[in-house]
Amino acid sequence: MTRRIVPCLALLALLAPARAQQIEIKMATLAPEASPWYEVLARMGERWKAISGGKVKLTIFAGGVLGDEPDMVNKLRIRQVSAVALSGAGMSMIEPGVGALQIPMMFDSYEELDYVRDRMAPTLEKMIDARGYLVLNWGDAGWVRFFTKTPVNRLDDLRKLKLFTWAGGNDELELWKTNRFKPVPLAATDILMGLKTGLIDAVPTTPLYALWNQIFGIASYMSDVKWAPLVGATVVSKAAWERIPAAERDPLMQEARARGLEMRSSIRGMGDAAIKTMTQGQAGKRSAKLVVVHADDASLADWRKETEAAYPKIRGDIVPAPLFDTARQLRDEYRAKSSGGRK
Repeated sequence: MTRRIVPCLALLALLAPARAQQIEIKMATLAPEASPWYEVLARMGERWKAISGGKVKLTIFAGGVLGDEPDMVNKLRIRQVSAVALSGAGMSMIEPGVGALQIPMMFDSYEELDYVRDRMAPTLEKMIDARGYLVLNWGDAGWVRFFTKTPVNRLDDLRKLKLFTWAGGNDELELWKTNRFKPVPLAATDILMGLKTGLIDAVPTTPLYALWNQIFGIASYMSDVKWAPLVGATVVSKAAWERIPAAERDPLMQEARARGLEMRSSIRGMGDAAIKTMTQGQAGKRSAKLVVVHADDASLADWRKETEAAYPKIRGDIVPAPLFDTARQLRDEYRAKSSGGRK
C-alpha cells in the first residue's frame, strides 16, 4: 500500500506547479500611469486574468520607464519584454508599412483614416506576423499638431524653430533637413527637458499628450493644422503568445480587440476636450494657457502644397511605395463615395 501511495504523491507534486504556473506578459509603453491609454491596457489585463482563471498576468511598465519607443522595440526583439503598446513611430520600426496610416496631410478626418485602416489592417498584420509579432489591437492618439514657443502660421515660420524629431528615424531626419527645417533628434522622454533648456522650440504631438505631459506649459502655441493622425497598436511576440493555452488565445484576443475599439472611441473625444482645457487653463492652477493659431485658407493651402511636394520622397524612402499608393487610393475611394464626409 505504501509503495503505491508514495509514487502517486510524487506525481501529484510534479503536476501541481504546472497547473499553478502563471504566464506573465510584460508590456512596455510610453503611456503615463493614470492616462486613458494606460487605463484601457490595465482593464485589458484585468479581463485577461479573469478569462484565463488567473493563469495570464499582464504587467505594464508605463511612462517610458523602460526607455523611449526605439528602446522598447529593441527590448521586444531581445525578449526582455513580450509586448509593447506603441505609437505609429515605434510601430514603423517594427514594420515600416504602418507609416502609410500617418502620411502628413493625407487624411482630413477620422472617417477617412478608419476607412483606409480597416482595409489595410489585414495586410499590415500579415507583414507584422511575418516579423514574429501579433497585433492585439489598433488605436490612435489624436491629430498631431505643432506645439511651439512662438506662433506658427506657415511652414516658413516652423523652419525658424528647432524641431523635435524621434531619435533613430534617419530617413525622416534627412527629409526634414532636405526641406530646410531644423530637426533635433531626441528621445520622447527628453522632450520636456529639451523645451526647458532651449534645445528644441517645437514639438509635433497630439493635444492629449501635450496636456498629460504639460508640454503646452512651455510650448504654449498650437497650430490648428491637422498634420497627421497619430496611430498606434499593441503587439505581442508570437513566442510569448504561444505559451498561452490554445483554447484561451481567441477569447483573450477578442478582449484585446474590444479594448482597442474602446480606446479609439474614448481618445477621440478627449482630444477636443484637451484643447479646451489647455486654452482655458486648468482649474486651481496658475499655469500658462494655450494659444491656438488658426490657419486661414491661404496658409492651409501653403501647408498642403509644400507637404504634398514631399510625397515622392516619402513614397519609397519612408513608406513602402505599394502601401503609400494603396493608402492614397483608398482615401480617394472614400472621398468619391462620401459627400461631406471630410471634417
